[in-house]
Amino acid sequence: MKRRSFLKKAAAGLVVGSVAAPAIVQAQQPITWRMATSWPKSLDTLYGGAELVAKRVGEITEGKFQIRPFAAGEIVPGLQVLDAVQAGTVELGHTAPYYYFGKDPAFTFGTAVCFGGNARQQAAWWLFGGGREAMAPLYKDYGIVAMMAGNTNCQMGGWWRKEIKSVADMKGVKMRIGGFAGLTLQKLGVVPTQLAAPDIYPALEKGTLDAAEWVGPYDDEKLGFNKVAKYYYYPGFWEGGPMLHVMVNEKKWAELSKPFQAALETACHEAVVWMEAKYDALNPPALRRLVAAGTQLRPFPRSVLEAAEKASYEIYEEMNAKSPHWKRIYPEWKKFRDEQFLWFRVAEQAYDNYTFNSKIGQPAAGKKG
Repeated sequence: MKRRSFLKKAAAGLVVGSVAAPAIVQAQQPITWRMATSWPKSLDTLYGGAELVAKRVGEITEGKFQIRPFAAGEIVPGLQVLDAVQAGTVELGHTAPYYYFGKDPAFTFGTAVCFGGNARQQAAWWLFGGGREAMAPLYKDYGIVAMMAGNTNCQMGGWWRKEIKSVADMKGVKMRIGGFAGLTLQKLGVVPTQLAAPDIYPALEKGTLDAAEWVGPYDDEKLGFNKVAKYYYYPGFWEGGPMLHVMVNEKKWAELSKPFQAALETACHEAVVWMEAKYDALNPPALRRLVAAGTQLRPFPRSVLEAAEKASYEIYEEMNAKSPHWKRIYPEWKKFRDEQFLWFRVAEQAYDNYTFNSKIGQPAAGKKG
């Protein structure tokens, strides 16, 4: 009896296995997705971040999940990545969410808000401060699942044809600036416009623009802005730690097996660390080259920074009445940001203020350390 019972159970197990196996195999069948990006291939850190995500997903899944990245303009223009993912034209995209602030100002939180957190604080908000959960309903409205997949660190304040000594000098300046920050500068008299990377240099060269910002020395040198504008300002107070996101079509995300979802999330996290480190390594020598070639490096006057900060918080209050998502996200974001600033003043700022300005251990003038 025991032998017959065992054989029946074994036979039943074989039947179940024969049904379940095809489903498991089907879930793991090789797939190839297309990734639209907002970046030209020449920008090997931004576009390189998208390439890294694709490469690592392929390696983690042993080639079963392939992603093909495409540069801006190859499938859709650089500022239409979200639309392409939402429509299902591509399965996923790599972009800066604040490009889409015209659809809803709350997209700005997915990249950077003027006078917001630095790169580490942004990651803390996204992963442990409720940021990912706060943004999810907004993304869901557009049929998208999003994950952090890059950060450029604090950016520069852009290239200007003339010196900025006061807020008055900003009036009437036609400037390329990404995302929501144009609203802040508009309050200071700037005429903002949003352009994708390939379109900026021609506009500066032709005089359609008087100023433009992109990222920082390494990218800006590649784009040639120093050839058409002399003054290079800092800091980019609108982008203290701008995040980039991979946006995935929600239906396509649901079709992925759990291992494939985990592979994509893991690759996106790796891209954040990779991009931050690469910019930190490559920006210093690029800045040296730019200055040696005649670029005039200038800090924004304190009066400009104070006017911009005041204008920013006025706009944030205005947005509460214009976007339910903004009204929902902003209070908790601000609370988290303020806590981060308090903490960073204790250890980080004290360390930075001393070590960055200390004469001890610094290379002597005219010598390389």
